[in-house]
Amino acid sequence: MTKKRKKGNEKKKYKIKTHKGTAKRFRKTGSGKVVRTKGRQSHLRRRKSKRAKRMFLRMHEVKGRGIRKRVKKLAPSM
Repeated sequence: MTKKRKKGNEKKKYKIKTHKGTAKRFRKTGSGKVVRTKGRQSHLRRRKSKRAKRMFLRMHEVKGRGIRKRVKKLAPSM
């Protein structure tokens, strides 16, 4: 039985790790859109209007092309 030898110019491939902060903040829909929630929803809610609190519950589409690209890079498994 012979062993396979690695060629001298081959480099070791590393696993790409998911950025956990990105994975918690963004989601991908079934159609492939990247969506996010708005911040500021857990602190000092008593003084916010009902409408403002309701708007925090919705998922908003990420519109910037650069941001979508960055999210895909930070969380490739998403």
